[in-house]
Amino acid sequence: MTIQQGEDTARRAVVLLSGGLDSMVTAAIARERGFAIHALTVDYGQRHRRELESARLIARRLQLTDQVEIQLDLRKFGGSALTDSIDVPKDGVGSDIPVTYVPARNLVFLALTTAFAEARRSSDIFIGVNALDYSGYPDCRPEFISAFTQAARLGTKAGVEGQGFTVHAPLQHMTKADIARECVRLGLDPAWSWSCYDPTEEGLACGACDSCRLRKKGFAEAGLVDSTRYAT
Repeated sequence: MTIQQGEDTARRAVVLLSGGLDSMVTAAIARERGFAIHALTVDYGQRHRRELESARLIARRLQLTDQVEIQLDLRKFGGSALTDSIDVPKDGVGSDIPVTYVPARNLVFLALTTAFAEARRSSDIFIGVNALDYSGYPDCRPEFISAFTQAARLGTKAGVEGQGFTVHAPLQHMTKADIARECVRLGLDPAWSWSCYDPTEEGLACGACDSCRLRKKGFAEAGLVDSTRYAT
């Protein structure tokens, strides 16, 4: 996509669109706020590749301005149940950082999103991180988002020239029940998104991994129906 010189960029935003529930709701919130949405989706070799299909579907359903999908094979690093030969835990959400944590994933993804935003001449970045009902990943915390925003200002041409970036995390302090309510309020079909880390051979969400448990818990607490098909 070529940005024409002089084109109005005041309402352009870049959204990190994974295909999960949180990223779908975040994209819809950004659109509701009046932004023209440019979505970035990263194929990083994740075992739950079904979410890439969901990201494409969400981009179409929300009629986003464009969606760019890039490949970054983190399987070459390993170190996570999502990118290595490590079993996805199915025994509930614990207090420690789980093996589904992908080393520095949001740090890497936000760097890519910032590069994309700078190329699109956008100063607004949206990411669907959450620090309440989540798996305890350190790169979902408000202090990380704040520190990254400062780094983006210091390490980019846009930042040095005074434009800088605003990293929006509209779900940061929401519970999963709150996010489920937002999904319904925004007129989204939960089944457009994909959260499961370990889908079955039949293409169903496992219903037992941390991500499935948190999602199911959120819809149950909100008293809402999740149209996703679960194996258990």
